[in-house]
Amino acid sequence: MTRLPIRRDRLVAARRRAPGQQPPAAFRPVPRPLLLALAIAFSATPAHAADAPAEPAASEAPALGAVTVRSRNRIERLQDVPLSVSVVTGAELERLQATDVEAITKRVANVTWNPGNPRQFSLGIRGIGKQGQTDAQDPSVGIIVDGINYAYNPLASSLDFTDIDTVEVTRGPQGTLLGKNTSLGVINITTRKPSFVPEGRFLVSYGQRQTLYSTATYGGPVIDDLLAWRGTVSATKGRGDLVNAYNPDLSYANRDRYSGRLRLLLTPSASFSALLTVDAQPRAGEASNGRSYNTATPTRYADGTTNPLNTDASTRLARPWFTRQSSYSYLGDYLGNAGRGYINADNYNPIVTGTNGGALELNWKLGGHTLTSITGIRNYYFDARNDEGTPFDISKNGGGLVNYRQLSQELRLSSPTGGFVDYQTGLYAIETDIDHSTRTGWGSDAGAWFSSRSQYTTLDADTSGRALLQDSLNRLYKRVDNQYNNRSAAIFGQANWHFSDALTLTTGLRLTHEDRNTRSRAYLDDQGAGTLLNPASVNGINLGGFLANNAGALSAGNSAAQLGVADAVAARYFGRTITATPGEAYNSLSDAQKAQVAAARSLRRNQAGVLWNQVEAQPFRKNQPAFVLSPSWKFGPDLTGYVSWQYGEKAGISQNVNGISYLTKPERTNSFELGAKTVLLDRTLVFNADVFLMKIRDYQQAVQTVDAYTTAQNRLPGGSGETAWTSYTGNAPKVQAHGLEIDGVFAGIRNTTVRFSGAYNVAKYKEFGYLAQPVENGNLATSYRDVAGQTLPGASKFTFNVGVDYRRPVLDSKLFHTSFNTTYASRFNSDNALSSYGWVGASTVTDASIGLGRQDNSLDVSLIVKNLFGNDQYQARTWNSYTPALPRWVGVTVSGKL
Repeated sequence: MTRLPIRRDRLVAARRRAPGQQPPAAFRPVPRPLLLALAIAFSATPAHAADAPAEPAASEAPALGAVTVRSRNRIERLQDVPLSVSVVTGAELERLQATDVEAITKRVANVTWNPGNPRQFSLGIRGIGKQGQTDAQDPSVGIIVDGINYAYNPLASSLDFTDIDTVEVTRGPQGTLLGKNTSLGVINITTRKPSFVPEGRFLVSYGQRQTLYSTATYGGPVIDDLLAWRGTVSATKGRGDLVNAYNPDLSYANRDRYSGRLRLLLTPSASFSALLTVDAQPRAGEASNGRSYNTATPTRYADGTTNPLNTDASTRLARPWFTRQSSYSYLGDYLGNAGRGYINADNYNPIVTGTNGGALELNWKLGGHTLTSITGIRNYYFDARNDEGTPFDISKNGGGLVNYRQLSQELRLSSPTGGFVDYQTGLYAIETDIDHSTRTGWGSDAGAWFSSRSQYTTLDADTSGRALLQDSLNRLYKRVDNQYNNRSAAIFGQANWHFSDALTLTTGLRLTHEDRNTRSRAYLDDQGAGTLLNPASVNGINLGGFLANNAGALSAGNSAAQLGVADAVAARYFGRTITATPGEAYNSLSDAQKAQVAAARSLRRNQAGVLWNQVEAQPFRKNQPAFVLSPSWKFGPDLTGYVSWQYGEKAGISQNVNGISYLTKPERTNSFELGAKTVLLDRTLVFNADVFLMKIRDYQQAVQTVDAYTTAQNRLPGGSGETAWTSYTGNAPKVQAHGLEIDGVFAGIRNTTVRFSGAYNVAKYKEFGYLAQPVENGNLATSYRDVAGQTLPGASKFTFNVGVDYRRPVLDSKLFHTSFNTTYASRFNSDNALSSYGWVGASTVTDASIGLGRQDNSLDVSLIVKNLFGNDQYQARTWNSYTPALPRWVGVTVSGKL
């Protein structure tokens, strides 16, 4: 919700009649020409913008006017929309420099931002959506920016949103009115349009950690009454709160963002307009991966069994390989850096991202109807370079690489309002292409780090073994390339049926055809120093190695070329002379030496993992419906009640796991609401509330399933015979959320406006038997467990936020102002496997500002403090690490008119 104080004389008309309603009449006939269109058009218009405020008299508290929302083509009172909707103005966000998605979600009810790097972050509504998105997966919570649906979460993850007009959040499945369908809700961000009145604004802010944020906007007429423009540029530069001791010039999470947007509005006639938007954010690097501290790993599992710590950093860093070459230690540095504000990693480099896009919106007025066309194009680039968290040469140049492209087209027809029925109907199509590579690189210390206890003991025994240990993984580089092509086409419609002044029925229907295809391959892009240690083949791919048993002895069936490779191993690492008899040099090795070769080969093969030639995954093709049914009853001018039933589906996923196709079923959501929207206390209090129930079938998230490839390998002669399990994005059969949401604004105190929202929310698995075991159960034979009845990860039971804005004229032409926003979230489990160590306690974060400026806004100086009271509750935690809270930040902002 947002506040919009207006003069009382402006409220009279709004109290008499809601938009779209005619003078009293019990029933109105349906015009015959609309019957065909209404077969596909079924419902009400949702949300989008707000009327500009007018200053109240200084001697009285302002009355609250009709907050409005718009579905692009039309404007409607928020109090008349029969859905759970929140609206926040851009002016409110600007006061506290709330410029990114995380900050925006702290101003609305029951919406959560789940931290991660720009590719892994996710949004949740009503406690659902914490699971990180895969590249082939649609977002559960959609984001629309200036009419363009962002069909890929990362598009909005590293942006500063500037020159915002309004932000709307609509909860529940969407898609019957416009754009792309979503299963949980949508965040709709609208920036200010060009106008024919010249306007220029600037803002410069400087604060702690060398943070400089600046933005400038200018616009006005190019040709009076024909062409107007508006341009915005912004830049953010600042150091993070954690410093890399290996390279102090790197800090986490720093800010390095530059963007620009140009909008052109063409109005050649009263019946046609065109709006062109182009924007760019050049590639730049921000270090978000690695912003965490290590803690000691527990020495016992949940059942009391001793944890041998075989793969723990404490075991690995105690190996002579590492103690010989550095003073870096487990206790003093790996754990001790947490107390000094440091991490120490040689290969945690900034994540490079960049995005560009364009949109063309055309509007034709056809009598009382409006025809709208919106064409959009966007791209996105992501490049991560990760590390294991030490200064040693272990992980090199690993991480994700993404090139994303989307092209969308929407055609929408809106009817006039004021009759028995008003409607909106249209067509929507979008195609996305994603080239995604997962890269893994190993350095010269990787063998000593990733080897098992027995492998390390065998190989660190002498010079030859240490050479094998180093070469086993040094400069090995693996890639898994995925290509995703997703195409969607939809027809949708929505209508308001005004049976009387009091009763309106909102109905909507959508049908979307999904066509999703995936191909992938996994290969060694660089063999590195250990080519001679390759196996003969993996998954039918020839790697040029030789055949040997687990003890290192040559197996039958080696060709002369393969025996030559074995001899080369004997010559290189043990100084044997190669003879004319293939295999003779290798066979001259002692059993201990052959065991060293076997250990190095096993280490290399286990780390390289599964390889496969390019394969096509089973495509996902389906027609998916969505609908809304929502009657509302106006009990009076200041009280409206409604009931709604929304249904939507999220597309299934076409994907390969270890070269095997796994098709994920679509996610299906039924959302039910019972709500009331009221205006109270002489129109100084807007208070909206709803109770909701969301039932989801086949919720898309990580599940455990049999690893077909590894299981087959285990059942070959000499294998373990065990069934192997792996994690992939599958389906939890049943998830449910229910609760209460409130949203309101109060202006009954002189010079003060209070905005508030909150939620009581219970989100649980109703049926799910294949969630991966948490780390504290890592000793159990079964790798999955049943979590029916447990709360979903990321779901707080209670959330609340309150924003207060106080503005008072002083010193004749000056304006004193102060604002704060406080967000509260109760405890939640931050671990997707619901580890008992993943619980994060309740947190309260307050941002505040105080300033003095001119009443005409020509100049203003403000002091801004984020996290005023120094909340230090973790953002996330595991059993041996945690992500710290962002510390307090203080800055000074100067803004004004150009």
